[in-house]
Amino acid sequence: MMTMVAERQMEHIGETKGCADHDHDMIHELSKRLDALWRCDQYIANAGGHAELKRFWKDIKTQEEANIARLKEILAKHIQNDCF
Repeated sequence: MMTMVAERQMEHIGETKGCADHDHDMIHELSKRLDALWRCDQYIANAGGHAELKRFWKDIKTQEEANIARLKEILAKHIQNDCF
């Protein structure tokens, strides 16, 4: 059970929103996926002579690139439709 002090410290979290939850979710997910994509090149390099592992990271990178492109398209539509 939370103490009264902890409850007071958290009672206003989430009241102010800069955008709708679904918009925040898209931005947050885009950021996470861009970070993951950024790391893929290092993972590929770290795989060295392990061909199967290198292929795995390259596949992950390709999937992330597709996910990022799709999410950017959806974001662009939301912005064009003034839904952001």
